[in-house]
Amino acid sequence: MRKVMLSAVLATAALGMTVSAQKMTELGMGKGGSPHVRSEATVDGAAIAVEYGRPALKGRTPGKDVDPYEGKEWRTGADEQTTLITDKALKFGTVALPVGRYGLHTIPASGTWQLIISKREKGWGIPYPAGQDLGRVPMRMGKTPKADERLMISIEDTAAGGMLHIDWGTTRASVPFTVG
Repeated sequence: MRKVMLSAVLATAALGMTVSAQKMTELGMGKGGSPHVRSEATVDGAAIAVEYGRPALKGRTPGKDVDPYEGKEWRTGADEQTTLITDKALKFGTVALPVGRYGLHTIPASGTWQLIISKREKGWGIPYPAGQDLGRVPMRMGKTPKADERLMISIEDTAAGGMLHIDWGTTRASVPFTVG
């Protein structure tokens, strides 16, 4: 009887949970020697992917002796620019993204980062192409659950839509988004 009760409770709890599997696919090594990956998730029926290079800290400190430098546009990865791909319209703050491919850059600063969403779909990551902004959105700052040697970008399904996380070292910069 206890097993049946426990099974019923677990099944009921599972029905109320949102399940979203984050998938990471290796894309090979970039021209600069960093591994490139594609992170994918489904959020509210939208297939969303981020393709980027994963630089390593190698004992360095971000902003001190390795990108990202405070107040400067950063490609948010290694080698080519980081690219976001979506099959449904998304909204990051006041910035609306139709279906398509977009460049992602950031401007890190003490206590706050800004996400830059670029109209440019592909290209080398630096320098940042002036005049290509679709929009800029403030990011929430926090600490990573564990220190990440390599840059990690992930997409999380949340009750209010989704969350894009950028983790490196012990820094986490996040920005919420909605689908539709």
